[in-house]
Amino acid sequence: MEATVAAPFSSFVTSTQNSSSSPCSLLLSRKNLGSVNLRFKSRLSVRASSTSDSVVTLLDYGAGNVRSIRNALRHLGFSIKDVQTPGDILNADRLIFPGVGAFAPAMDVLNKTGMGEALCTYIDNDRPFLGICLGLQLLFDSSEENGPVKGLGVIPGTVGRFDSSAGIRVPHIGWNALQVGKDSEILDDVGNRHVYFVHSYRAIPSNENKDWVSSTCHYGESFISSIRRGNVHAVQFHPEKSGEVGLSVLRRFLDPKSSSKQKPEERKASKLAKRVIACLDVRTNDKGDLVVTKGDQYDVREQSNENEVRNLGKPVDLARQYYKDGADEISFLNITGFRDFPLGDLPMIQVLRYTSENVFVPLTVGGGIRDFTDATGRYYSSLEVAAEYFRSGADKISIGSDAVYAAEEFRKSGAKTGKSSLEQISRVYGNQAVVVSIDPRRVYVNDPDDVPYKVIRVTNPGPNGEEYAWYQCTVSGGREGRPIGAYELAKAVEELGAGEILLNCIDCDGQGKGFDTDLVKLISDSVGIPVIASSGAGTPEHFSEVFETTNASAALAAGIFHRKEVPIQSVKEHLLEKSIEVRM
Repeated sequence: MEATVAAPFSSFVTSTQNSSSSPCSLLLSRKNLGSVNLRFKSRLSVRASSTSDSVVTLLDYGAGNVRSIRNALRHLGFSIKDVQTPGDILNADRLIFPGVGAFAPAMDVLNKTGMGEALCTYIDNDRPFLGICLGLQLLFDSSEENGPVKGLGVIPGTVGRFDSSAGIRVPHIGWNALQVGKDSEILDDVGNRHVYFVHSYRAIPSNENKDWVSSTCHYGESFISSIRRGNVHAVQFHPEKSGEVGLSVLRRFLDPKSSSKQKPEERKASKLAKRVIACLDVRTNDKGDLVVTKGDQYDVREQSNENEVRNLGKPVDLARQYYKDGADEISFLNITGFRDFPLGDLPMIQVLRYTSENVFVPLTVGGGIRDFTDATGRYYSSLEVAAEYFRSGADKISIGSDAVYAAEEFRKSGAKTGKSSLEQISRVYGNQAVVVSIDPRRVYVNDPDDVPYKVIRVTNPGPNGEEYAWYQCTVSGGREGRPIGAYELAKAVEELGAGEILLNCIDCDGQGKGFDTDLVKLISDSVGIPVIASSGAGTPEHFSEVFETTNASAALAAGIFHRKEVPIQSVKEHLLEKSIEVRM
């Protein structure tokens, strides 16, 4: 027997839109209406006929990368039923809400569709529920993100932004440890291992919500990393991006009697780990095949008579191997993106889709993410381009040249236009979803006053004994220098909404002599967002050097992994020997 829910929920949408109350508080107020409530409750408590144990209902409201959770569920042997109406929520046997994006737009969708009140009813009836990331935050009374904005009001408390004045970088991005409480159930197989977080806002434990809290995490302060009451669960971290340990969390929720085959590691995760990232530069070769390549100071062609594109393997196969090898993230850079229309770049879209089927760590994609007008005159915003990448499996997008132009304009006018790709994407998906890739080259000078850019004293003097240098930013794959330094660009893009900086160095690219620690220190000391060191890694010692001498949050390498010169596990074992926290 099926419940008839269309009429009641259509009326709820109107009342929700015209009220400042949360959907759950509206539901509670109706419970005071006596006989009206009895009729309401009897209609909503009717469930559809029993469905298969292998079906999971998924609430996807259309923002961000939900493909990852879909792939994780299928990987675990479950099929998916998408929520189309509020009635689908009420009739679900198990419901997963993978919230992605910003708080206000998500609540707006829930309110306008009636989904919010259906969620409250479902949770109030103690039905199996798992919220992920924003799916946890929306359960609270309100959020300060672009607010205050009222939430569902299930759990007491306000979701606030991390306090960067405490010396932490915001967003909180990376693999961190949990302090698991009693009766967590779905966290029973986590043990002492790290899980993956990416967020700028958090909820704080209090006397009012302490009965809900099943685990906390420490990042400048203790915040709520998961909640549980009865069959209702929610986690701030991303289990679908936390490797095998994350899959165990999903498995525990879907089948509480199951247990992980993998034993918890003996090493105890204690804090935010430094990340080791594998980067794949992807482009078409002269035969039209999509290959992973690697440049030598951005030159990707072999020094031979044929001068062919250097081919180091197939992108999907390499990505899967790096996941098995322990890479904390995988970054795809489509280095032909500046010549091709991104939405028509179907091979790269397919790479993301196939990779995300079996790779359960974060995926970043860059190259060609910009506003575009096609040959017919149709305009596509960078937001549409990014959305296509997110739907195809990307967790973060990386912006290069377009961010340089936006920063130049911002520095010139002193005002934000809200129209740049950086601003648009971060506004809708949150700044944690936006990486800015900076491609500078070192320019030596004799005196710090020689140029109007940030100049530093370098460790290694220039060819004519120069003691100072500035770092000139480039666009179009390093082929064009711009009148802005790396320091000035980093400060500007942070202001415009970047959540992370991928810091390359053309001089060090492909040289295998180590990262430019002068540059990395300059930028990581100057911004409050995470910085990824890139270009120049040749040995495990280069990773420990950049982590010990700078404030880099992660380090990225490509060629040494592609050519199997240095395994990822060797890098991590070396970092552990140096007492640097990593995920194993």
